[in-house]
Order: sequence, then structure tokens, then C-alpha cells
Amino acid sequence: MTSRADTSDYARLFLADTPLLDTRAPVEFAAGAFPSAHSLPLMSDTERAAVGTCYKEQGQEAAITLGHELVSGDLREQRMASWKQFASDHPEGYLYCFRGGLRSQLVQQWLKDAGVDYPRITGGYKAMRRFLIDTLDALAKEAEFILVGGATGTGKTRLIQDFPRAIDLEGLAHHRGSAFGRLLEEQPTQIDFENALAIALLKLSQGEGPIVLEDEGQLIGRLAIPASLRARMMEAPLVVLEYDLEARIQVVFEDYILDLGARYRQVHGAAGLAVHRDRLLGDLERTRKRLGGERYQHIAKIMQAAFDSQEQTGDPEGHRDWIRPMLEDYYDPMYSYQLAKREGQRLCSGDRDFLKEFLGARC
Repeated sequence: MTSRADTSDYARLFLADTPLLDTRAPVEFAAGAFPSAHSLPLMSDTERAAVGTCYKEQGQEAAITLGHELVSGDLREQRMASWKQFASDHPEGYLYCFRGGLRSQLVQQWLKDAGVDYPRITGGYKAMRRFLIDTLDALAKEAEFILVGGATGTGKTRLIQDFPRAIDLEGLAHHRGSAFGRLLEEQPTQIDFENALAIALLKLSQGEGPIVLEDEGQLIGRLAIPASLRARMMEAPLVVLEYDLEARIQVVFEDYILDLGARYRQVHGAAGLAVHRDRLLGDLERTRKRLGGERYQHIAKIMQAAFDSQEQTGDPEGHRDWIRPMLEDYYDPMYSYQLAKREGQRLCSGDRDFLKEFLGARC
């Protein structure tokens, strides 16, 4: 392997989606990581905790000695094998620890002793994370944005995905952005979401023209849009997707009944329909206060009947009967209120084909 120098060129690393060997403990990786990072820790969580306690009580030298004792023999060889395999699979990659200090230097030296010259990221995770925070804040202020708005069911995400100069915020958040928007997979941590968002902005900043985003609230599920970007979104110009009620019912039916139902069946097999039912009824329960007790009970009854019919006949069409009042009585009033509060200029409105042409001419 050709020797490469250590680096602090964080922008280049993220722009290239460079494979990253993360030597931090699993608990550190779980709290926050980068999209192209792979967790191959020097120490387990328990080992790291023991070394940390030793450092506080006896100092650095004793802690280093303990670390070498804990990661030795067969255990060291197992971890060495994983690092060597990563270096072989990703010769363009780099390794790092939290601050670019002892852990990554030790892994780098052990690899070098084994004949593998693998470069390290100076400053480690902490410096890279700081770079992404600063990048996100700077680009949120500097970049030009156009937002795509529209009532629930107009297919805003589908339009967003048609443009190369766009960021699918809901895709990054693993959430569809509504009371029923949870997907089967867990949402990322707030840090992971911010990291992925900053990298997406960094990549688009290399080109020209406005960046298209969906008009979102402050939260996407449990994840918050960073304040600097949220402030720009509130004043950014807006295009509005418009479709009649029946077309919107079809989009919601496709996304939340057909697509989501298929995902549950794929994961849970025969129990998928029951899990899907419990999930949507639980989501509906969270809208009870805004809907009001009587309307909530009415819609819950229709939803239950739709799932009963689907279970008995295999026909999901009955779900349209609860989607309609949810749009009319819950989502539409809320969207009208939010649209009235926006400060940005409303550029135009129309269907997907019209807005695709409009945005295509600008992006």
C-alpha cells in the first residue's frame, strides 16, 4: 500500500464520501457518527470505562498501561485483523478517534508494525464534527433556497426527489414528517441527522443555483431542523403544489397503506397487518386533542373497520374513508394556518409537472 500522509482536509473527506475507520468505543459511535464511517473500536465500552477511571485516579501513564493489558493477545489480534481488512478493502480511507490522539495513533502504529501504512485524520471526530457544524451554519446563511410547499398528499417529497439540486430532509430524517410519518427503521440521532445534512449542503455548494427543500416544520419526527437553516427556510421563496382532494387521498393511500403495509409484511410476515393496524391507531391517538374527541372516535371507528375489511377480504380500499376526513379536518386547517404565517415570497403554484418545469429552469 502506498504511503499517504495524515490529513485535516475535512471538506475533501466528506465531498468524496471517503471510507472512515472509527476507532472510538461503540457508545461514542452510537451517539454520533458520519455517513461513511465504520465502527471498528480499539476498546469496548467496558474497557474504555475502565481506562477512563484509571486515568482519573492514577494518571495517563497508568491508563495507557491498562489499555495495553486489556487489548492484548487474541483480542488484539482479532481487532488487528478487522483493521487490516478495512485497510485492504478501503485503501483510500482514513482512521480516527475522538480527538485524533492516543487511540488512533496507537491503531495507526500497530498497523504500521504489521506492514500496513494507513493515514490518520488529525483532530479526530471532534474536529470533523466542528467543521460540519460551522459548514452547516455558514451555508444556511449563504446558500439560496427555494421551498416546496403544499397540503398533505400533494406529493412534495416525490417532486423534491426529481431534482439533483435538492435535499430530501425527510429522507435524511427517516420520517415522512407527519403524525403518521414514522417508518419501520428508527430515526437517526440528532447529531447523525445534522452531520448528513451538513454534508449534503457541502456537496451542493460546489455547484450553482438555488437548493430545493421541502417546506417543513421545526421538527421532522423527533429531529429538529438546525436553527440557522430553519430561520432561512422561514423567509425563503416558496412554490406550492396543488392537487384536488381525490388526488391527494390517492397519494396518502399509496404511501401509508400500500407502501407502509408492504414494508410491515416484509418484516413481520403474516403479523404485518396487525402491526400496521396498531401503528396507525397509535399515531391517530396522538392527534386526538387537535381533532377533538368526537371526530377522533369517528375516524378511529372507520380505520378499525377498514383494517377489519382488509383482514377479511384482502382489499385495502376502505382506508380511503378515514384518509378523507383526516385531510379535511386535521391536515388542511393546520397547513392553511402554517402557510399564512410564512414570510417568504410565494413564487407560483401548480401541479407536479408545472412545478417541475418551473424549478428545472432555475435549478
